[in-house]
Amino acid sequence: MYQYNKQDQTLIEERVSEFRGQTQRFLNGELGPDQFRALRLMNGLYVQTHAPMLRVAVPYGLLSSKQLRKLASVARDYDKGYCHFTTRQNVQYNWPELGRVPDLLGELATVQMHAIQTSGNCLRNTSSDHLAGICKDEIEDPRPYCEIIRQWTTLHPEFAFLPRKFKIAVSGATHDRAAVQFHDIGVYLVENEAGEIGFRILAGGGLGRTPIIGQTVRPFLEKQHLLSYLEAILRVYNLFGRRDNKYKARIKILVKETGLEKFTSMVEKEWLRIKDDMLLSNERIDEIKAQFAPPAYDATAKNDSSFDAHLAGNSAFVKWVKYNTVEHKVSGYRGAYVSLKAPDSPPGDITAEQLEAVADLADQYSFGEIRSTHRQNLVLADVKQVDLFTVWQQLDAFKLATPNIGTVTDMICCPGLDFCSLANAGSIGVAKEINEALDDLDYIHDIGDIKINMSGCMNGCAHQSVGHIGILGVDKHGEEWYQITLGGSSENEAAIGERLGPSVSKEQITATITTILDVYVKQRLEDEAFLETVKRVGLEPFKERVYANH
Repeated sequence: MYQYNKQDQTLIEERVSEFRGQTQRFLNGELGPDQFRALRLMNGLYVQTHAPMLRVAVPYGLLSSKQLRKLASVARDYDKGYCHFTTRQNVQYNWPELGRVPDLLGELATVQMHAIQTSGNCLRNTSSDHLAGICKDEIEDPRPYCEIIRQWTTLHPEFAFLPRKFKIAVSGATHDRAAVQFHDIGVYLVENEAGEIGFRILAGGGLGRTPIIGQTVRPFLEKQHLLSYLEAILRVYNLFGRRDNKYKARIKILVKETGLEKFTSMVEKEWLRIKDDMLLSNERIDEIKAQFAPPAYDATAKNDSSFDAHLAGNSAFVKWVKYNTVEHKVSGYRGAYVSLKAPDSPPGDITAEQLEAVADLADQYSFGEIRSTHRQNLVLADVKQVDLFTVWQQLDAFKLATPNIGTVTDMICCPGLDFCSLANAGSIGVAKEINEALDDLDYIHDIGDIKINMSGCMNGCAHQSVGHIGILGVDKHGEEWYQITLGGSSENEAAIGERLGPSVSKEQITATITTILDVYVKQRLEDEAFLETVKRVGLEPFKERVYANH
């Protein structure tokens, strides 16, 4: 993984010192709330319902065991003993004391971590495929390009105060695991007819109040022009993005209102002005690639037979391997998911003790690295098959081995009313109730890949618009109700879910979800996935059952 140089380290240490002074001036009354607001947002600090919330950047989801241990100690010393992994692969602390946040940031800086640009109207943390570098369907590892983009975006002077927040995702595989089409800019590594690898660039995607699928603005871009083309898109957005209405300020609205053809023309015109001054050299690309060289895999790992013996003798282990591990491009290895979706735990939360346990496993079995995923889980990416049984046992001892990755209980959930001041309805408690009900159903592992996403408000932090089943909390005269959508997807065949019908009450939501699943089980053809059934039969069979007694 990328290691900070002296310039990187100096930058984050100086930012900590700067924010320490700003915080002290605010606490002393020398800065007003509005003045301090812009400063704290630039450092990832929000004001939530009960306490400040600090969002920590995890660039493209990659963490070292040393960083994980630091996250654990920060959770103990500055929070309530846990932290939360988000859908953008970042980490959040929900209970830091404002006056101690500079000290917290100082601790993070010792392990090359920070909260710079994790909030505010700026270029946010670049996200990517959590299986980058190990998946068999990869065209090229996207992480070096994510790092190049990270360095370009960090404290970029021209884009510190954009019309609205701005997010970039990069994928190097044929299967989109990074929701690339729902980012302000999406970048796919692609191969052209001549066998050259470059980028397909999308713009104008996004979720929230107005979910829109991004559109291709350039089908093939040579690698040397990556930064200049991204800069051209940002310049056009910065000039013409709406600043009069924050709900219409995202680039997705600009692309929609301008039209793809005209928007692309504007970008191309700006790009022609700057492209020769921002060339990305092969030497620079190779320099960054060198920091993502494959680890020292054991060529003899494929020869061990104990993995098969464990599979033959333990049905619980078989289930975990089936749902919580993935194929690896190197024979004898697999990627192992760390499930943060135990039935009695808030989705995405992890305790200090659990963080340390995962760090230990990473050091022993996965070259000291961990990845965070878009569905709020973690991955030990490089585990020998011979070690999987031991890894499973240790994860199980820390309640991190629930065999549910890709199943209906692998739910994405935002903090909702429990923490967020913007929320209209609760999420964490509802998720717990739904998971408990689903956990009792015998057919959960038989119905395959179903993604439930639940957000407590229209901002859509849990991406409910693209959930196979989406749940959106709404306020009805002071009461918590929930709208349901079906048929969304953030993968290759991206789709925005259709609303099922009127919202249902908090008391009805769990029964509504189990009813939807029951309709699917009765309507599906043999081995037909949930999305395929919804496309084939439409919403009517689901509506009839859900609203039969309303």
